[in-house]
Amino acid sequence: MSISISSMAQNALVSRALPANGKIYVNADKGKNSNEGTIDSPLLSLDEAASRVNQKQGKGAVTIYLSKGVYGMAKTADFKPVNWSFTKDERLTIRAEVLPDDPNWSAADMPVVFSTMPFSEEKNDKNEITGGQNFGILVQHSHVTIQGLRILGEPVHENPSKGVLVRNYPIVWDGENLEDFRVTQCLFIGSKYAIPNHLGILANGKSLEVDHCLFYGVKDAVVMWKTPATNSSMHHNLIVDSYGAIVWTWSATEDFKFYSNAVSNSNVIWILNKDEKFSYSIDKSVIVGYKSLVNKGGSPQEFGETANPTKIKIGTGVILNSEGRLAIEDDQNSKFYMHIKPGTLGANIGAGLFNNH
Repeated sequence: MSISISSMAQNALVSRALPANGKIYVNADKGKNSNEGTIDSPLLSLDEAASRVNQKQGKGAVTIYLSKGVYGMAKTADFKPVNWSFTKDERLTIRAEVLPDDPNWSAADMPVVFSTMPFSEEKNDKNEITGGQNFGILVQHSHVTIQGLRILGEPVHENPSKGVLVRNYPIVWDGENLEDFRVTQCLFIGSKYAIPNHLGILANGKSLEVDHCLFYGVKDAVVMWKTPATNSSMHHNLIVDSYGAIVWTWSATEDFKFYSNAVSNSNVIWILNKDEKFSYSIDKSVIVGYKSLVNKGGSPQEFGETANPTKIKIGTGVILNSEGRLAIEDDQNSKFYMHIKPGTLGANIGAGLFNNH
């Protein structure tokens, strides 16, 4: 019996080891979490891939490839490899198997990630429930890229009762002394009526880059909080129908760069820290249809109060109009589906999933 148990344990260790080439494959249709994680023996879930990475010891690049398919996340994919070292050039990458710049790519190739997990319970000082939260992909490490995913919210009622707010955070970057996190070529999509996507990216660290992403019907796109977000940027993104705010610079330092973004029909464009310590610039962007340019303060429940408008400097090549709407391609067979229609306002700044158009 002892020999059998030992053999079983050894097999389990082998099955949970990472492929030698550092490439992990995940397939929602064909995968099994007892597989090896190779292209011929893929895993089923992203949280299992995270578990494999977290057990790894050493250093070097690791890439997780998600095949097209639907990934319902019943638990957080928590990436916290304490015994593995990544660098700027040898990083952890979580990406679609086929990326938007591939000539054979179509929007249907994007792996779809959405949460189905329960929310934590939050209470005030009167022991009254005020809401809850959960995390989809949680990254607790430096030098990480997330690329090419279609990310939904969670099919719940965001305000189940008065004063109560439940919220799904699809991508969270959080930890001590983090730097270098990039989210690129991802599509964030939600509906406040059916599948609310409360906040696309919640980030706590230095050198955050959010580029070439689409945000559709997402309440808030990007929030930088806690650790001073030096050397960070948001560029070449398209944000449509935001019912919260586009960017919250609670922790971003004055070198934060916001350029070549296109915004259509937004509630608030920018939310500052309550003390309005820093000023920021908008460059080479098209922003049409919004209620407020800049607020300060705010919380998950509300969007603060009107801030000093001179804190946002309008740079060269910016079109800013509180009225209007961008023309969006709605033909699902078009390469430019969900992008600005070629030849219309904003199409020339290159906002969207493609690096090469």
